[in-house]
Amino acid sequence: MSSIVAIVGRPNVGKSTFFNRLIQRREAIVDSVSGVTRDRHYGKTDWNGRYFSVIDTGGYVLGSDDVFEAEIDKQVELAIGEADAIIFMVDVESGVTPMDEDVAQLLRKVNKPVFLAVNKVDNGKRLENAVEFYSLGLGEYFPIASTSGSGTGELLDALVEALPEDTRPEEAELPRFAVVGRPNAGKSSFINALIGEDRYIVTDIAGTTRDSIDTKYNRFGFEFNLVDTAGIRRKSKVKEDLEFYSVMRSVRAIEHCDVCLIVMDATRGFDGQVQNIFWLAQRNRKGIVILVNKWDLLEKETNTMKEYEAKIRLEMEPFTDVPIVFISVLTKQRIFKAIETAVEVYKNRSKKIKTSELNEVMLPIMEAYPPPAYKGKYVKIKFCMQLPTPQPQFAFFCNLPQYVKDPYKRFLENKLREKFDFTGVPVSVYFRKK
Repeated sequence: MSSIVAIVGRPNVGKSTFFNRLIQRREAIVDSVSGVTRDRHYGKTDWNGRYFSVIDTGGYVLGSDDVFEAEIDKQVELAIGEADAIIFMVDVESGVTPMDEDVAQLLRKVNKPVFLAVNKVDNGKRLENAVEFYSLGLGEYFPIASTSGSGTGELLDALVEALPEDTRPEEAELPRFAVVGRPNAGKSSFINALIGEDRYIVTDIAGTTRDSIDTKYNRFGFEFNLVDTAGIRRKSKVKEDLEFYSVMRSVRAIEHCDVCLIVMDATRGFDGQVQNIFWLAQRNRKGIVILVNKWDLLEKETNTMKEYEAKIRLEMEPFTDVPIVFISVLTKQRIFKAIETAVEVYKNRSKKIKTSELNEVMLPIMEAYPPPAYKGKYVKIKFCMQLPTPQPQFAFFCNLPQYVKDPYKRFLENKLREKFDFTGVPVSVYFRKK
């Protein structure tokens, strides 16, 4: 269960540079999967063997200077609410500004670890100038230079030291289905519709996710926990349509679930915010089901559903093998179909394929369509197996793994989907030296 670290501060102090520096180190490993993540403000990283998620709030601030202050205050409040630790970044070149003082005032009231990072300290003179940041009343500061990385080691050492230990008991947990989506898409109503008329609920247990409620639910002879993100935060001082808000809120739920039910509003379409949540789930290698809610409100013709679905799939490329269910929470149309689909996706995600069966199916395909030769060298794939991970990952052993390019990996991924049915689940394909 990884912790969440938020980087806050006013614009142009170097939050994104620092964020990119943190993420890059693992990006190569985490993202050796086909398809690009469109969301650049969220990532996972590790330091000294501790994994954590990083959120760069800078990517979410829009508007002119006078709008900035209100937005930044909102984000800092959100980060305080959701993150386990906060890095507050300031800039030695411009010294302490009124906006920095505002943010510091919010952070002084917090009982979470706050790390003051003074950026752009790349010479002795600037090191002396950094002393003025003591005036913010946040205690020790860390002089760093995001671009060169100087000083970031000390900051990260202190940071992982302060992150909460994972105290979750190791128990055979029930599968967890998280209901996520932008505000007002109908998440709570969806859960209420499921629970309202059913006598199958076993218990309500307060979830491990802060303030979210896990509802034990039993249907189709299948027991699971339903995680409702809708109730995670009190809606105080939070403007509902803040993109950062729904992403921040979804991060935790997505990281700790098996299948994400992404509820979207049919009248708004598969917009940027829903896409952010989709890529977040995809990057975390979770099962995904898209629920198009409020379907009863749309004017329909013969092909409306087909066209709508095609539009969503276009936005999802290259990961298009995802079930899309059109529902209406109000009229209870297809809401049980939604849960049934989620159960199928969960089974697909935990599917284990025998090595002998896998080779029997895949080797003839790879012989018929081998990877294209590269610089006159031929790649020979000898053997493949499924890795013992919670989600489907496959290793293919060959003589020259470095010459296998993304299009061929995608070809194999599509063949695996076709032969073994991994609908709704991201599949990773790795090439190893035999």
